[in-house]
Amino acid sequence: MDQKKEAHGNPAYVPPLGRASKVVVTGLTKKFGDLLVLDNISFHVGEGEFLAIVGPTGCGKTTFLNVLSKLTPATSGNIFIDGDEANPRRHNLAFVFQEPSSMPWLTVRENVAFGMKVKGVHSRERETRTQAILDLVGLTSCCNLLPNQISASMEQRVSVARAFATNPDLLLMDEPYGQLDVKLRYYLEDELVRLWQETKRTVIFVTHNIEEAVYLADRILILTNKPTTIRKEVMVNLTRPRHFLDERFMEIRKEVTDLIRWW
Repeated sequence: MDQKKEAHGNPAYVPPLGRASKVVVTGLTKKFGDLLVLDNISFHVGEGEFLAIVGPTGCGKTTFLNVLSKLTPATSGNIFIDGDEANPRRHNLAFVFQEPSSMPWLTVRENVAFGMKVKGVHSRERETRTQAILDLVGLTSCCNLLPNQISASMEQRVSVARAFATNPDLLLMDEPYGQLDVKLRYYLEDELVRLWQETKRTVIFVTHNIEEAVYLADRILILTNKPTTIRKEVMVNLTRPRHFLDERFMEIRKEVTDLIRWW
C-alpha cells in the first residue's frame, strides 16, 4: 500500500480542532539494543496546532523528539509531513533544545538569522524576517550584542526566535524553559504563545511541567512509562489568554496529573 494513503487512510485519524493534518505519525518504535523505549506510537498534529507532550520522568520524551526530528533514526514506523515522508532535506524542521544553543561568536541578530542563512533564504528576505522576529520578541535593543553579554533567559529567546524565523513546517521544543525561574518562565510562555499565534507554526512541545502544558497547548498527549506509548490525549478547550486559577484550567491540570501519577 502506498505510504501516503496508508497514513491518511487510517479510519481513526481525525484532524484536531477541525484543522487539516500537518503531521501524521504511524507505528513509531525505537529500540536501543534490546531496550524498547518507544512502542508503536501513532498520533497526528493539525496544521498550526500547539501540541504538548508530558509523561513521567525517564519515559523517553527527549528520545521521542529526537526521533521525530530525525536526529535519531526510528527502529520502525513512519513520520509524514503534508502527506510526504518526513525528510530534513525537503522539510523545514526546527528544534529548540533545553540548553541555549546560540553560536558564541555571532551577535544576537546573526544568531537569529543563522537558520535562514543555512536554509538559503535570500539576504533581503532574511534581513526583513530577522528584524520582524527581533521586534516581536523584544530583542532589537540588544541585537548587536554577543550571547555572553546577555542573560540566560534572553539567550533562550534567541534560540526560540531563530527557530520561528525559519518558518518551519514543524517546530519541536524540548523543555526550553525548564531551567528558568518561575517568573521568567511565565513571561517567556506568554511570549511563545504570541509568537505562535503570529506565525501560525505547528509546534510539538515537550515538558515535565503540567501547568505549562495546560497553559500553552491546544491538546496534550500523556505518555506512559517505558516501553512508552500514548496513554491518553486531553483536549485543552480553554480560551486565551489563560488563567491558572480558572476552574476549568485546574480541572484539566488535575486530570493530566492523575493520568501521570497513577499506573
